[in-house]
Amino acid sequence: MSRKDDMIAALQHREPATAVPAWEIEFHAWDAASDKHMVLGREFEALTAAEQEKAMYANAGIMIGVGAEMHWSAITSPGAYWEQSPGKLAYYCLPGEARYRQFAILREMAPPDLMLIANTGGILCANYSEEFCERMFEEPEMIDSMAEETCAYGVELAKRFRDLGADAVLSASDIADNSGPFFNPQQMERWIYPYLTRWAEALRQTGLFSILHSDGNLAQYVDGLASCGIDALQAIDPVAGMDIVRTKAQAAGRLCLCGNVDCGMLLLGAPGQVFDATRDLLLACKPGGNFALGASNAVQPEVPIANYRAMVEAWKKFGTY
Repeated sequence: MSRKDDMIAALQHREPATAVPAWEIEFHAWDAASDKHMVLGREFEALTAAEQEKAMYANAGIMIGVGAEMHWSAITSPGAYWEQSPGKLAYYCLPGEARYRQFAILREMAPPDLMLIANTGGILCANYSEEFCERMFEEPEMIDSMAEETCAYGVELAKRFRDLGADAVLSASDIADNSGPFFNPQQMERWIYPYLTRWAEALRQTGLFSILHSDGNLAQYVDGLASCGIDALQAIDPVAGMDIVRTKAQAAGRLCLCGNVDCGMLLLGAPGQVFDATRDLLLACKPGGNFALGASNAVQPEVPIANYRAMVEAWKKFGTY
């Protein structure tokens, strides 16, 4: 059985034959892990067309090499441009058509036992702007249109990535924060659950697995999310108080849970702490499958690589079946 087979088993809510699959929604510590330099964002944008093509092949080599060292079953390719704060471009992104070309090169170079995942969106996410919040109550039909358009666009992007060789796609759609859900139950029934169901079914029909990412405390909505037919939920945010063991019991075999090594601990803790926490997580969650190991969110560039490698060492010792 291959690394990819283990990931497929987990996404199909089965216990893998070999090991708990390992996967990161986004890994940003490429340079530290490889002693090479990933070229992304504005730096990539400033290159000539020939230099960009060369950089994308180099990027793919870095991703595949690090993935092999870390024993990942899947890699998420760089996404589209977005700002993580006003005026600050996110790290793991490429402009325009380059994100598709990078995916195609990654598929060309990747071994067959490595699953490739693309971030396509598809589900409406929390928007704390005053305008959006007012429209939810004063112009709900406009939010209906936004949810419809977001889902349709996500499905079209998923099909494009499917044609480039994607195995799964994800929608990074925060619907909660540390204090709890952004949408109330009625709003979930109107703007999230129907479109999540539609998105998951459309992906299934195209042969793709569906993964929803959300930060925050989703405890009260785990059953609803599991009922929508998505294959996996990523984050299970420990900072927001999510207990992955309790969440696994709530999901009752209907969701593969992906996570949830605390990103704060990865950043600020010691290797021994990371090893122990990862060991405990694996021992608690690997029985029965439905689980993929990873950080609770993106692994930032500042994470000490010794900490991340401690997580991998714990997986080697306690992640097999």
